[in-house]
Amino acid sequence: MQFKHPEILYFLFLLLIPVLVHLFQLRRFKKEYFTNVRFLKEISIQTRKSSKIKKWLLLATRLLLLTFIILAFAQPFFAAKDSKNSNNELYIVLDNSYSMQAKGQKGALLKRAIEDLLEHAPANQTFSLVTNSETFWNTDVKSIQKELQNLPYSPLSFQLESAMAKIKSHPSNLNKDVVVISDAIGLQSKQLKSIDKSWNTIFVVPKAEQKNNVAIDSVFIEQTLDNFYEIGIHLTSYGDDNKDFPMALYNKEKLIAKTIFKMESKEKIVKFTIPKDDFNGYASITDNSLAYDNTLYFSISKPEKLNVLSIGSPEKSAFLSRIYTAAEFNFTNYALANLDYNQLENQDAIILNELTDIPQALQTTLKTFASKGGNVIFIPSVENSISNINSFLSNFGKIQFQNAQKNEKLITKIAFNNPVFKSVFEKQVANFQYPKTNSSFGFTSNYPAILSYEDQSTFLTSMPNDLSSVYVFSAALNKDNSNFQNSPLIVPVFYNMAQSIQKTGISSMLIGENNSIFMNATLSKDDILSIKNKEENFIPIQQILNSKVKLTCADKPEIAGNYGVYKADELLKNVSFNYNRTESALAESSENLLTDFTQKESISTVFDTLQFERTNNEIWKWFVILALLFLVLEVLIQKFVK
Repeated sequence: MQFKHPEILYFLFLLLIPVLVHLFQLRRFKKEYFTNVRFLKEISIQTRKSSKIKKWLLLATRLLLLTFIILAFAQPFFAAKDSKNSNNELYIVLDNSYSMQAKGQKGALLKRAIEDLLEHAPANQTFSLVTNSETFWNTDVKSIQKELQNLPYSPLSFQLESAMAKIKSHPSNLNKDVVVISDAIGLQSKQLKSIDKSWNTIFVVPKAEQKNNVAIDSVFIEQTLDNFYEIGIHLTSYGDDNKDFPMALYNKEKLIAKTIFKMESKEKIVKFTIPKDDFNGYASITDNSLAYDNTLYFSISKPEKLNVLSIGSPEKSAFLSRIYTAAEFNFTNYALANLDYNQLENQDAIILNELTDIPQALQTTLKTFASKGGNVIFIPSVENSISNINSFLSNFGKIQFQNAQKNEKLITKIAFNNPVFKSVFEKQVANFQYPKTNSSFGFTSNYPAILSYEDQSTFLTSMPNDLSSVYVFSAALNKDNSNFQNSPLIVPVFYNMAQSIQKTGISSMLIGENNSIFMNATLSKDDILSIKNKEENFIPIQQILNSKVKLTCADKPEIAGNYGVYKADELLKNVSFNYNRTESALAESSENLLTDFTQKESISTVFDTLQFERTNNEIWKWFVILALLFLVLEVLIQKFVK
C-alpha cells in the first residue's frame, strides 16, 4: 500500500490525545460506609466492572476513528499492475481493406469495428489512427467521429509493415501501445518483424462467419472471329459453395447477355460472344459474401489497322505481304538503300528481313522505336557478321549470336503458353508436320524459347519490355534455307508478333500497380490528357514520344470503373480499372501467426484492460467508511453500554 500524501501520517501522533484523556478519567472510587450494605455489594462490583469495559471500548473506537480519518486524508492506494506504461501513447491500426466487408455476428467487420471504437474509446483518450489509406495523428473519438463513420474501404491490401513504418516515423520519446484491428487476411510472418519489441502490441482479429466467396479474376479474348469476339471470364471459388450463380454482361450500362453457372471446381471460365466493336462495360455476379470482387470492368477497342514495315529485298519479303493483308494492316517493304527513316516512328512493327549489314543509324533508331512501344522482328542473314548482329541485339537485351551451324534441324517444340500462340490452338499438338532449317545460328540467351529445335536449341525467342517486344529468329527464312514459309505456323507467328499490345486486346488494369497506357496522340506542349469518369478525374504522368504518348497512372484512380482518356472534351481511348483480388480468400486468415502477441476478443476488452492495468486502486474511500462506522459504534456504546 502506498500514500499520495504520506506527510499527513505525522498526524497519527494525535492518537495520544484520547489515550491521555482516558488516563485522566481513571480516578479511584471513594468509599462510603452504610449500616447495611449486604444487598448492595454485588451490584457495586458489577457497576465498577462495566464502567471500565465501556471506557476501554470508547478508547478503542476513538483511536480507530481518528486513525482511519488520518489515513483517509493521506489517500492510500495500491499501485497499478502496469504502472510503468501508464504514460504510453496509443496508436490504433485499423484495416479497412476489402476483406473487411465480410460479415461477422453483428454485421460487416469494418463497420462493427468502427462502432465499437466510437462506443468504447474514452472521450478524453488521445490516440493516433492509421488506416490503409488515411492517417489521423493525436486526435480523439469526438474529433474524427464523422471521418470514421464515412471511412471507405481501401483498394490497398493491408500492409502491417507500412503501418509500423508510419508509427516509427512519428516523432515521440514515449513508449507506445499499438492496437491492430485486422482480419489477418494476407498477413505474413515477415510483416510481424516490423513490430518494435519494446511496444505493447495488441491484436484484435474480427472473424467472418461466411468464409465462402466467388470472385471474378480476369477477362481475356478467347477467340477472334470475323465479326465477333469470344471472351472468357475467369472466376475463382474460395470455399465450398457449389450453388448456382447468376452472371450478367453490360456494355455502357446496357445489359447484353446473362447466364447462370455453377462452380463445380475452384476455377471456372464462363464464355460470351460479343460484337467485334468498341466495348466499355463490365461483368457482374451476385453472391452472399464480399461485394468488391463481384464486378470486373473491361474495355475492348475496335481493332485499328496496324502499320508494318519490312526492311529487306522484295524477293525475300514477298511472303510477308500475304500475311499482312490490306484488310488489317498497312504493309510496306523497303530495301535498305531506299529506306525513309522518317517513316519508322509511325510504324507498329518493323521487320529486319535478312539484312547483310545493320547500319549504326538504323540500330539507334530501332532502339528508340522499341522503347516507345514498337515491336521489332529480326530475321538474320548468313552474310551478316556476328559482331554486327550482336552489336544490334545488345541494344535490347542479352542475346549473343555464335557461328552458323550448317546442319538440318527440325522445329519440334511450341511454347503454347506464350502470348504469340494465345488462342491459336484449341489443344496442345504433339505431332505435326515439323518445319526445318538447313543452317542456323547458335546463340546464348536467358529468354524462354517460343519455338525450339529437336535438340532443345532456340529457333524463335523474344526480349520483352513494358511496352513492346523484340523477336529474334536464329535462322534465315528464305526458301533456300527453310520451309518455314510453307508451315501452318508462319501465319499466327508473324500475325501475332506484329500485334501492338496497346492497340489490341482488353484493357482491364489493376489499381495500385503503376499502370502505363501507351497510345497514339499528337499533343502540343500545352495539351494535357486526363483520365476521368463521372466519379473521378485525375491527370496521369505523361510523356510525349513523337506521335505517341505514354501515360503513367501511379496509384490512381481510387475507384474501380470504366474511364476515358480525354484531350479536353475529346475521348481518345476507353480504359478500365479494377481492384486487386488479393483480399478474396477469406479462409486464408493468418491469425495463427499471432501466438507470440497479445490478442483480445474485442475493442472494448482492450480499453477495459488498459484502464484496469494502468489505474491505481484508490482505497481512501474505504477508510472514510470505516471512520464513519466507528463513529456510529461509539454512539451506540455510549447509549447502550452501562
